[in-house]
Amino acid sequence: MRRHFCSVFLFCGVFLPRIFGFPHANTSIDCDSLLPNYENEPQSSPPPYIIAVSFDSFEPGNEIQVTLEALKDVGFKEFNLQARETGGDVPVGTFKITDRNTKGLECHNITNSAVSHANSDLKQKITTTWIAPNDVRDLQFIATVVQDLEKFWVGIESKTLTSTYSKSVNGTGKNKRKIMIEIECNKVCTTYLQFHRFNPPVPPRAAILVVRVGQSTQ
Repeated sequence: MRRHFCSVFLFCGVFLPRIFGFPHANTSIDCDSLLPNYENEPQSSPPPYIIAVSFDSFEPGNEIQVTLEALKDVGFKEFNLQARETGGDVPVGTFKITDRNTKGLECHNITNSAVSHANSDLKQKITTTWIAPNDVRDLQFIATVVQDLEKFWVGIESKTLTSTYSKSVNGTGKNKRKIMIEIECNKVCTTYLQFHRFNPPVPPRAAILVVRVGQSTQ
């Protein structure tokens, strides 16, 4: 009797999850590769999911609402969502957990640097809040979404968000350098022309260098 009971228990624990498409309780999605610990290959078809964002640009400290949503009634059970710089391979920024179906993950020793599923319930969409860090370039949100044991999509991307902070800092720095060079050039050239008003010789080396630097910043 005990042998039959053990056989039934093993059948229910091993085969029923695959029959009904329930993910294992210890399912995890790697922070770097974004691959789940399944034996199957990711789907190559267009994903039936989208990542929507509340803003197209950001500065340090901005909070952006991010929504992962199913386009059809298929839903999803598990996911891993991150923000990555364009062409980057590590998560940037942190998430504020606002949805009971989500939880924060610690990737690369940074708390809440990614957000994932808190359970394996079927979901149509989840919403979270991303907080922009300092010194980050343009970025995208990227996700792996698991529909069931047989179907999952890797590398689903949002549109690109522009970092206005980095551009404004660089632009301001260039403008300041240009203004200072122009002022210095005017000082040197004006003094030189006043001194050699009638028979100007070859301009001094300092004036030539200043003018060249000013031209290179145009």
